[in-house]
Amino acid sequence: MSMFQGAWPALLTPFTADDRVNVPVLRGLVDYLIAKGIGGFYVCGSTGEGVYMSVEERKLVTEVVIEQAAGRVPVVAHVGTMVARDAVALAAHAQEVGADAIASIIPPQFAAVDSIVDYYAALGRAADKTPLLSYIFGGPLDAVALMRKLMAIPTVAGSKYTGPNMHEFRMIVELGREHHGEYAWTVFSGMDEECYFAALFGASGNIGSTLNYIPGVYREIHAAAAAGDVARGTELQLRANELTSILFGFGFMGAMKETMSLLGFACGQPRLPARPFDPARRGELRRQLEAAGFAELAAL
Repeated sequence: MSMFQGAWPALLTPFTADDRVNVPVLRGLVDYLIAKGIGGFYVCGSTGEGVYMSVEERKLVTEVVIEQAAGRVPVVAHVGTMVARDAVALAAHAQEVGADAIASIIPPQFAAVDSIVDYYAALGRAADKTPLLSYIFGGPLDAVALMRKLMAIPTVAGSKYTGPNMHEFRMIVELGREHHGEYAWTVFSGMDEECYFAALFGASGNIGSTLNYIPGVYREIHAAAAAGDVARGTELQLRANELTSILFGFGFMGAMKETMSLLGFACGQPRLPARPFDPARRGELRRQLEAAGFAELAAL
């Protein structure tokens, strides 16, 4: 057991045609995903385009999702930003409006470990009653050494780890069990393409972009891992990865928002630096998705 479990959408943020947060669509998406049996929501992360939104927009999205979820599932608010003062304000706001946890990327250009620790410590002070998750992208950073230092912050309760290094991933899982006890430590996998393998290595759950449109696939991947059904888990992972590859071929963020229209959600266009989806390619995207069994997977 861990603090949080299951398949969590890194919730996308729908925008109107004039590039405002589309609150009615956001509310509908929350209800739809809860009905699919998700474990919770991760809001204003990379998929949610939080770093490309104003502080006030991010506060609005967090408030709307918490209100619409109404305690049915937990909500983790991503508060990371290059401006530490803004991140602190977002952390305090998330606690005030009832987020179940906060999380943050390591801000770009925070290269010194001591600076990274200071940044997370400031978030911990701003939301001193709310669990705090780091968000690690893998790479050259020694993630295990960093997590050892972050564990001195009283509210640190785990991590979202987005990377292919399952050895390092497992070490973070074991680090938490060693120092906090497994009931207080959450390690989410963040690489959708390796969800099944991370589940085998002790992931509490997964957070990812593609859970916006095929959440049931990942719910079933976790069930397969728990049951020891290797064939089922592998099959689902490979089918999900085929859809992911298709979207990457069309420009992932724009194609994902276009794909959501197949489920009845008008999510608008992504913000820069992502490029808008080219409507001239709509027919080809839909053809490829249909050939890969999108409707069947989305129905799970």
